[in-house]
Amino acid sequence: MNILEDLDARGLIHDTTDRAALAARLADGPVRLYCGFDPTADSLHVGNLVPLLTLRRFQLAGHVPFALAGGSTGMVGDPSGRSSERNLLDAEALANNLACIRPQLEQFLDFGDGADGEGARLVNNFDWTSPVSLLDFLRDVGKHVTVNQMVAKESIKNRIGSGDGISYTEFSYMLLQGFDFMWLNENEGVELQIGGSDQWGNIVLGADLIRRRSGSTAHALTVPLLLKPDGTKYGKTAGGDTMWLAADKMSPYRFYQGWLGTEDGEVRKLLMFLTFRPPQECEEIADAHMENPGDRLGQRTLAADLTRLVHGAEAMKGAIEASEILFSRDADPAKASAAAFDLLAGEVPTTTVESFGGSVLDLLVETALATSRSDAKRALGEGGIYVDGRRVSDLEATLPAQPLAGGHHLFRRGKKKYHLLRSARPSNG
Repeated sequence: MNILEDLDARGLIHDTTDRAALAARLADGPVRLYCGFDPTADSLHVGNLVPLLTLRRFQLAGHVPFALAGGSTGMVGDPSGRSSERNLLDAEALANNLACIRPQLEQFLDFGDGADGEGARLVNNFDWTSPVSLLDFLRDVGKHVTVNQMVAKESIKNRIGSGDGISYTEFSYMLLQGFDFMWLNENEGVELQIGGSDQWGNIVLGADLIRRRSGSTAHALTVPLLLKPDGTKYGKTAGGDTMWLAADKMSPYRFYQGWLGTEDGEVRKLLMFLTFRPPQECEEIADAHMENPGDRLGQRTLAADLTRLVHGAEAMKGAIEASEILFSRDADPAKASAAAFDLLAGEVPTTTVESFGGSVLDLLVETALATSRSDAKRALGEGGIYVDGRRVSDLEATLPAQPLAGGHHLFRRGKKKYHLLRSARPSNG
């Protein structure tokens, strides 16, 4: 299966320019292609994954991807999909965002060996935009684009028709994006631009600009936006948390949990869009899931694959173990890894101690799992206290001699109240 057939089987082709011409060019040898990512925040989010993983799919098929960090376009703001003007970022915020998303872009592409020994490239459009004067830009770019083309774009028409209208700054965004495609075509031999379906007008404008300037053929391909059944964009959990790719903005545990909440009817699409499992395997998993939705095979597969992809295998294992500790009564904390407890420390009340000591009864009070010693005695007598997964009822009980992985002891009262004790010197105990 070639790259276009694979994308088609996954439902990942929304629009293309001449499909036959693109297929012929891809079959003729490695193609250089790019996708842009504006640094509007200090992390990418799951909505960026579809185009980013599509770049990766092209690289696996032998082509050469360019990931573009929008240092200049990020200063302007893309009006696509927005009903109001963006707040412009200052230079310091933009520089910080760029520094944060660059390693995320690098994470998904191979910058070592690629087609003919050539790896992926990371570029910043500020490098070629900033030296260009306004007059040169108007002559070299604006001359080849009609206002008719620009106002025909759906997002522009919507904004012009709204009460607030659109500023010239955002109106000119598509010229900057077209300039990116033109510059990369003329200086780096890039022939294909990909992006979300809301970028179609901008991308086609760039391809047309290349044709008008040099007579060269450039190609465009857009992928579907990651939308929920109600038409809203993916990117938030059921609780409203944005699903960031950065671990310091959303822990691997919360990221994993976010995908467990996927609706049954979305499993097939998300496996196709967001995993590297062959389309046939995605179909088989989705079919098996729908035969027994209660087992949540689809959600568990999706959550594990994406957590491994974004955060790595160890974090994925820790997220699964942490989830089992909190939600499965059959889970044995003694078998969990240190990574699981590192994740749990961000999810349940946690106290770091210099050394483990004291009775369980006293520790219940100190950790606020009990309001007083008499409350702690009552809870112990009722059999509602668990330490490291084992029920404790002895009023004289102390902590187990061997802590859990990484130097931890996990307290639970009842079904849902937890407290984690962490050793300040885990290597010593």
